[in-house]
Amino acid sequence: MIKKIFTHWTFAFVTLFFVTYLGYTNPQIKEILKLKSFDLLFQSEEQTISPNIGVVTIDEASIEKYGQWPWKRDVLADLIYKLRESGVGIIMMPILFSEPDRLGGDEVFAQSLQGMGVVIAQVGTTQTNKNTVPRGIAKIGDPLPWLFEWPGMLGPIPDLHVADGVGVINTAPEIDGVVRRVPLIMRIGDETYPAMAIEVIRVATGQPSYQIKAGPAGVEAMRVPGFSPIKTDSNARIWLRWNKKYDTISASSNDFSQFAGRTVIIGMTAEGLGGIIATPTGEQYDYMLSASTLDTVLSGESVQRHNLSGFLEMLAGFLVGLSVIVLVRFSPYWLIGLSILSLYGASVYTSYYFFSNKLLLVDVTWIIITLTIITMHSVFNRFIQEFFEKQKIKKQFAGYASPTVVKMLQENPSLIKDGTKREISICFSDLRGFTPLGESFGDDVKGLTKLMNGYMDAITQPVLDADGMIIKYIGDASMHVHNAPNDDPEHPKSAVQTGLNMLKSVEKFNEIITSEGRPPIGMGAGINTGLGYLGEMGSTKRHSYDVLGDAVSTAARIESKCKEYGCLLLVGENTYDATSNDFFYLKIDELAVKGKSVGIRIYTVLDDVKDNWYEAQKEHNKMHELYHNQKFNDAIKLCNKLMTEFDKKMINYYEMWIERCEYMKTQKLPKDWNGVFIATTK
Repeated sequence: MIKKIFTHWTFAFVTLFFVTYLGYTNPQIKEILKLKSFDLLFQSEEQTISPNIGVVTIDEASIEKYGQWPWKRDVLADLIYKLRESGVGIIMMPILFSEPDRLGGDEVFAQSLQGMGVVIAQVGTTQTNKNTVPRGIAKIGDPLPWLFEWPGMLGPIPDLHVADGVGVINTAPEIDGVVRRVPLIMRIGDETYPAMAIEVIRVATGQPSYQIKAGPAGVEAMRVPGFSPIKTDSNARIWLRWNKKYDTISASSNDFSQFAGRTVIIGMTAEGLGGIIATPTGEQYDYMLSASTLDTVLSGESVQRHNLSGFLEMLAGFLVGLSVIVLVRFSPYWLIGLSILSLYGASVYTSYYFFSNKLLLVDVTWIIITLTIITMHSVFNRFIQEFFEKQKIKKQFAGYASPTVVKMLQENPSLIKDGTKREISICFSDLRGFTPLGESFGDDVKGLTKLMNGYMDAITQPVLDADGMIIKYIGDASMHVHNAPNDDPEHPKSAVQTGLNMLKSVEKFNEIITSEGRPPIGMGAGINTGLGYLGEMGSTKRHSYDVLGDAVSTAARIESKCKEYGCLLLVGENTYDATSNDFFYLKIDELAVKGKSVGIRIYTVLDDVKDNWYEAQKEHNKMHELYHNQKFNDAIKLCNKLMTEFDKKMINYYEMWIERCEYMKTQKLPKDWNGVFIATTK
């Protein structure tokens, strides 16, 4: 019972619900996979030179020119003056000046900061809280609960507070340590602190503060008055685009005219000075965080991810899983494979399309994971079901059909389950001489059973060799068909040849048992061709592969007449008409079997044909013409003449036919008598 539950195709629904619930809990692996997929999207963007920002680097050449770091701050003041003379825009210095200059350059440096459009840095920290430079905000709603919060903030020394702007340079790495988003506003208690990039915009527009809007789901947007609103996530973060490269000039240079009109970042790249951060496009110097943030905001094309995206993606994964379960259950494997590949492709394309055309982040990783797991489970379940079904078919049919037919049924069980209507050739066989055989064994039931099994093996093997199907064994009788379930275009011929081979096999079997002192046995068989209805039939608890139809019952009636006519193999007229040129036939009778009002021609077939048989066959046919014309005495004379023909195989038949003629002589028959004999017994 447990095996049936766990292998039933619907069990995949349990897996789907479990996978969906697991995704709902947002495990770490799910978040990491989502972020890595976003990295691929960011990496797909073509990198271009930023027209808005230039970078002045404190590099090895600068250290060589001005000496070891930290420089006396009047060197930085001189750099600021040079930049101003070159006509640059806002100057960003993501450098922390939290301690006085030990060389005494703070006074000159402070003078270079005042009114010069320079933004310097402060940093959130867990160790101290001093020299902070908060910036006020105008609030719509309450954004504070949603902002990133630091225990403290370390700002520049008070003398440097004359700078036009002070911005936070903290990063907000994701769970895997990669920086993809940056908060534009952070807080300590009720005070708020802007990121350096957003502080640059405030300084550039000359505004004293910011505006921020929050709703029930968190922060929705912020803006610098006079500048376009910036859509953020619920924690006031924006996704950074790493699609820009920056013109760079060493701080040792005296010519910065190339950066006229651009915002300039003074960043450190000298060995041991420049900090490194991990980004979707690889390792970058830490000043690139401010550069990328500012470029992203200034472009007005920020990357978005809607608050409902996670739910919609989970729903999409669930619906895809449902579709796959149904698809795997009811579709051929080629369609399953094509559909799964299409779903993979559609998922990846959807993600790429929304990013490249809408700058919208869509996570398809969980859809792909759900698709993969559910597909594997569903296909595995189907495979197991089909395996057990094939084993069941093999067990059911291994002794009744050839390996070729068994393999075909295993590959296409619907041939059994669905049933079919088709023309078939049916053969019934029955044992002759069981009574003396049984008496020879006395009480040795085991020995008799063994011998009977040997007889069944003997008559079964020719059927299997011809790819026929044994339908059933009924005591010492059997029934088999040709052209079902496998195709056999020459099934009438196959049936007749199989019947002859069965008789030969019985002869060989008799050689064995007579050598052991047992009496010989015989076999009678009847073959008919016609429509049959084939399939799995029976009750819900007990059923088997079977065949029904008028042609089947007629074949059974024909076989029952073998003993009466003294023949071993009788063939119905449909089978005869299809094979008259393939075998040597003798007409036996025109018989209306019990339950039928219309007569059919029946024939016997003989093998080991001799040349002189064909002349005797003509005499045999003439005898039937005499019988049909009610010339019974002449028919009797021919029967006596034919007694020794056909290697005396037909003696019993001619003796029976003489009795028939004698009987018919006593009957008052109409002149238009059709010669059909109406059977009164089965």
